[in-house]
Order: sequence, then structure tokens, then C-alpha cells
Amino acid sequence: MHGLINRSIQNFVQDVYGEPVWAEVTAAAALEPRTFEAMLTYDDDVTSRVIDVTSARLKKPRSDFLEDLGTYLVSHPNMWRIRRLLRFGGADLEEFLESLGDLADRSRLAIPDLEVPAFKVETVDGTRYTLEWEATVDGFEHVLLGCLRGMADDYGALAMVECLDVSDRPGVRAVEIMLLSTSYAAGNSFMLAGDR
Repeated sequence: MHGLINRSIQNFVQDVYGEPVWAEVTAAAALEPRTFEAMLTYDDDVTSRVIDVTSARLKKPRSDFLEDLGTYLVSHPNMWRIRRLLRFGGADLEEFLESLGDLADRSRLAIPDLEVPAFKVETVDGTRYTLEWEATVDGFEHVLLGCLRGMADDYGALAMVECLDVSDRPGVRAVEIMLLSTSYAAGNSFMLAGDR
């Protein structure tokens, strides 16, 4: 697993739950050293162990913890760079969703060894979108749910985002986004230059 992903988990726990909780997690997960380096690569089982230990410590289902992580990645002030990168995808939520098909290629330009799923984006009727991808990371769909719900809020849109059952297609994951209102609330400000 890329160190950026592990470092994001660490930042999430530290920023939201505090340094003492992160210290408990690293001790229980037998993590040495007790911090992740963003540009290193770690065994997937290390990441999975940290997620499982943190979920247990917080008394949250793994899926809920991962969804909260996704929301954090696009909404916490310390993660403004990720939000900014994603907001370049479009002026409104519809443009953003349509741009997700190019996200893997755009991500490789910035960080060549970061594996981002290649999303297949389909518009069902102008208000419903489906995203499909080949599952390579267990639980990623829950992180994506949190990210998409957070981005809908950021754009001021009202959307329902849910995982789709694609169990008849092994190795595939999918989510559906239903736009209920594109101007439900005032979105957060965003400028191309000089703005967070």
C-alpha cells in the first residue's frame, strides 16, 4: 500500500480522535515505527491491521470508519490539497462526477506509483450516475462513499450515494449517485488560484 494512503489514515486518527488514540492504535497494531512515511510502500496487511485495530478501538464497524475517512479526506482543513485537486474536476457536481473517469490518469501525473482505480462513469438519466471499477483494495467503496458525500456538500448539492450490489460480477465494485438538487445549499468557495 502506498504510504500516502497509510499517512492519510494516521492523519485522520490524529486530527479527529487525537494523538493518544493514535498511540493506542500503533501499540495494539505492533506498528514500528509509529508513523507512516508518505513516499514509502507498505505491505497491505499492515494497512488492514491498522484499520481493524482503529475500528475496534473506536467501536465502529470497519465500513463506517472507512466512510468517515473518505469524508475527512475532502472536508478537513488539513486535507485542503486533496479537496483542491478534486475541485479542478468541475465547476459543479455533475462536471465533477463526469471527470472521475479521468482521475486515474490525472493522479499518475502527480504521483506515478499511486494506484487510483480507473472509474467507468455512466449517466443514467441526467440525475443518476454510476461509478464502476475493478476492486483491488478491500473496503475502498466505503472510502469513496464518504468522499462523494463530502464533495456533494462542498458543491452545495443534495445527493444520495449508495453502494450497488454487483455480486454477480466478481471483482467489480459500484456506487450510484442520485442528484436530488444541484443547488440545495451554498457551496464552499473555490478559485483556481490562491484559494483553499
